[in-house]
This record gives sequence, structure tokens and C-alpha cells, in this order.
Amino acid sequence: MKRLPVILSLCLGLLATVCGMPVPPSAGAEALVIAVSPSLLVPVQALGRAFEASHPDVTVRLYMDAGLDLRQTIAAMENSLTGQYFIGGGPIHLVAPGGDELIARLEGRHYVSPGTRRVYARERLVLIVPEQLVEAPASFADLTNMVRRLAVADPERTVLGQQTRSLLDSLGFRGQLDVATDARGVLDHLLGGQADAGIIFGHDAVKEQERVRVVALAESGYAPTVHSMAMERSCPNRKLCGEFLAFVQSAEAQQILKGLGYAVPTGRRE
Repeated sequence: MKRLPVILSLCLGLLATVCGMPVPPSAGAEALVIAVSPSLLVPVQALGRAFEASHPDVTVRLYMDAGLDLRQTIAAMENSLTGQYFIGGGPIHLVAPGGDELIARLEGRHYVSPGTRRVYARERLVLIVPEQLVEAPASFADLTNMVRRLAVADPERTVLGQQTRSLLDSLGFRGQLDVATDARGVLDHLLGGQADAGIIFGHDAVKEQERVRVVALAESGYAPTVHSMAMERSCPNRKLCGEFLAFVQSAEAQQILKGLGYAVPTGRRE
């Protein structure tokens, strides 16, 4: 049985309520369809809203499917008719998976147009403390002197944990670690009093800003996950795709992404 894709349209009232998606400006607007990983729904949705504001004749629609997982998607594209349709013949304009590994594989298989990849966001590690904490470390350098127990994600199970371990190794941190399963576990341990501070991704901290406070941003010491999008090779409107790809690296888009807890690219084209 063919797997049915889930099309998230900004014009559906139910999804507008659940996901906060805006209602499209007009029924006759041209659709710009982006295949997006569920983990990037919030930032890509926010970019889509802003793009619509300056392009009233365009409606951004998000095609979201857990099949954008690297192994599942590559296997589908290479081995099944469904995958070939999804990437090669479906009404997709842009592809925005989580992380850059899938984009690289898509380029290698010529499923996206050469030279169209644009980096628009990077994951950033942040140091958090409970919102009500008065005496908090002001930087990662203060960890050894001010934090007795640090909540971190499991490096054997999560990318967050792996990047955190690299950061702590670069800092020479040898304090006591409270290892949680994932970012949610780090938050639970921190707010439950099991740790004095924690390390998570910036976008996760933004979601919990009423309960935790970011006291430091990690600028180096680890290899951050990079997020790009590229034009699908059969994009039905290459001019429109190019406009959106340029927009995601604009000053306006970067401000949106920073507000959501992401770091932004350093160059126009990476």
C-alpha cells in the first residue's frame, strides 16, 4: 500500500488552530510547497509566514512526513516508485530536511537542482538555569566554579548529547554530570532540582522561556547541526523557488530564526 503523505496547508482552519498556521491571503494564490522534516516545522513555518507577507499572491504549504528521515527517504527514492514520485514527479518546490546529510545525498542522486542549496540555520547549544535562580553562571567558563551538577543529554542516544560532550571536552569540564535521556529529560532534571544548570539547544530553550533562562551561548567547541534547503529538480516555478531561497538568508529571516533560538549562517551561500 502506498504511503499517503501528510500535506499541511496554511489554508486549513484546523491546522491553523493546532499549529498556528496563518490562513492564506486568497484562494487564488500560487502554492509554494516545501517538503520539511517535522523537527523543522516551526522555523520553516515562520519563514513561510514572513514570505507570504511580502508576497500576497503566494501561499506557502508544508509537506511534512516522517519519511524525510534520512534512511527511510533515501531508501524510498532509490528503491520504490513512491519515493521516485515524491521527489522526482510530485508538486514539491523545495526540500528542507533536518540536517545537511540528506541534502548532500539528494544532490549526489540529482534529486535537487545543483547549486541551489542554501544554509539558513544552525543548531546552537545554550546553558540554561531555572528562571528564578539569582546567582547563575554568566558563561560556560563559569561551569567549574558555579555548577555542582550539570544536566546533559545522553551522548550515546542523541545528537544533543554528542555535541554537548564535545563542548565540555573542549572546555576541560570535569564536574559531575546528571545524564538525562534527551532535551526534555534535561529540562525535567533541571526543574526538578537534580541539577544546577543544563545544556540544550536554543530552540528548545525558547519553548520553555517562562521556566528557564539562557545564561550563555556556545560559540565554538562542537560541530553544530546545519540546516539547509534546496530546490527540487522538477520545481514547477524556479523563479519563485529562487526568491524563497534568497529570502531565507535575508536579514529579516535571520532575525526570525534568532528569535526562535537558532544561530544563522555566516555567509550568503554555504
